[in-house]
Amino acid sequence: MKKLLLTAVTLSLVFATSCDVKQTQETVLPDVDVTVEEGQLPSFDVEWADIDVGMKTTTVTVPKVVVVMEEVEVEVPYIDVDMPDEFGEKEERTILVEAEVDGVEHNIKIKKIYASKNNLIVVSELVKGSTTLGDKKLRVSDQITLNAPDLNVKHYIVGERPNRLYNGAYKYYSSMSALKSKVDGYKEIYSK
Repeated sequence: MKKLLLTAVTLSLVFATSCDVKQTQETVLPDVDVTVEEGQLPSFDVEWADIDVGMKTTTVTVPKVVVVMEEVEVEVPYIDVDMPDEFGEKEERTILVEAEVDGVEHNIKIKKIYASKNNLIVVSELVKGSTTLGDKKLRVSDQITLNAPDLNVKHYIVGERPNRLYNGAYKYYSSMSALKSKVDGYKEIYSK
């Protein structure tokens, strides 16, 4: 078998080296008409970090103020309002006004209540005291009890607005005369 293979390779070499090759014609490539169309860039889906936002419990040091609450009997103003039946049944509820102060002690009192149809305007007065609070803050309040149908209640406070976030719930005015236009057309039903 080895002899046969060696003979075939030898004969191939003899034929290849005994040939004389001459070019008889030039090469001509075919004409190509190319139309270019709009391409497209590749797109990729990239997976990034998975983020979860939530809450966790941790221990921090915070100042603690202890407030002792006790029940005491005090007299509070009571207003009983009789209105036409179209306004519904009467219900007893508390009208409360509060302010959060710091720096200097303050006092707040409900001074007047005005009514028109099913609207009430509660006018309170915030007066600055002389006792300093140091770095403490204090919440002051006043209240009355109202026995009437469900009414819309607006609060106006006469006095300087304390610089605490909580005090944004009410509108503040510099004097009683500054809010006179707000109560035009209303009837005064309470005065202290």
